[in-house]
Amino acid sequence: MRHIISPTDLTVSELSGLLELAEEIIESPKKYADVCHGKKMATLFYEPSTRTRLSFEAAMLNLGGSILGFSSADSSSASKGESVADTIRVISSYADICAIRHPKEGAPLVASLHSSIPVINAGDGGHNHPTQTFTDLLTIKNLKGRLNHLTVGFCGDLKFGRTVHSLINALARYENIKFVLISPEELRIPNYIREEVLEANNIPYVEVKSLENSMPELDILYMTRVQRERFFNEEDYIRLKDIYVLDAKKMTYAKEDMLVLHPLPRVNEISTDVDDDPRAVYFKQAQFGVYVRMALIMKLLEVM
Repeated sequence: MRHIISPTDLTVSELSGLLELAEEIIESPKKYADVCHGKKMATLFYEPSTRTRLSFEAAMLNLGGSILGFSSADSSSASKGESVADTIRVISSYADICAIRHPKEGAPLVASLHSSIPVINAGDGGHNHPTQTFTDLLTIKNLKGRLNHLTVGFCGDLKFGRTVHSLINALARYENIKFVLISPEELRIPNYIREEVLEANNIPYVEVKSLENSMPELDILYMTRVQRERFFNEEDYIRLKDIYVLDAKKMTYAKEDMLVLHPLPRVNEISTDVDDDPRAVYFKQAQFGVYVRMALIMKLLEVM
C-alpha cells in the first residue's frame, strides 16, 4: 500500500509510467471503463474545491467505481471536533482509497499515518498539491513532447501557491530546467523552496518583478491567482490581487509555441481575450486532470 502526499513520492521512472498510462487513457478511455468496478473512493474535502474534487470523482466513476465523502468541513464530524486521524480510521472501513484536501499543512500526512487504505493529498494549505502537479506535467509532456530543456515562468502568488511549490519540486528533477519567478516582494517563493530545492540542486533561477520583460524567454508560463483565503488582512490582498494580468497584448511578446497554464480558478489574472489563443491550454489542463487521476487511482489500487 502506498500514499501520495508529495509530488516526489513517485520516482522519475514511476512518474513516467503514470504519465504514459494517462496518455493511454486519453487514447482509449473505454478500455479502462470497468477496472475499478466494486471499488469505492472517499473524497474528504475540508476546504472548498470544484475542479479537484469533481475530477477525482469523475476519474473514479470513469473507472467504474463509486464515490462517497463530503465537500466541506462543516458537513463532516470535524465541525464536532473529530480529528483527521479518527476520521480516516473510520473511513478506512468504508472505502478502498481516499483523497483528502485540508487547509492545514501536513493533515494528509497525518491521515496517511493512521490509514489502512491509500491516501492521496488533494492539497494541504500552502504546502503541496501532487495531483495538480501530475496534471501539469501531463499537460506539458503531451503538448510540448518533453519535460526537460525548458524555461518555466511562474507568475503571481509564489508564496502561498501550493501548485507552484509542488511543480518546482517535480520539474527540478529533470535535465536543463530553468525557472523565472515573477512576483512582488511580498509573494516571493518561500525560503525552503529557494534553499532546499533550487540552490541545493544547483537549479538555475531568477526572481523578477516584470512579466512583460520575462515573456520572450519562456517555454511555459504558469499563472496563479492571488489567493484571498491565504491572506491575514484584506488590505494586503486588495493591494496585490491585480498586480499581474495576462492579456492579449502581453501574449504578443511570447514565443509562438509557449504554453500558458493555470491551476484554476482564475479571477482576473488572465484576461478572457487570451482564452482563444491556441497557446492558452488551462482548460485542456483541467481535462487532463481527470486522466492523470484515473491513472493514479489504478496504480494505487493495483488494478492494472
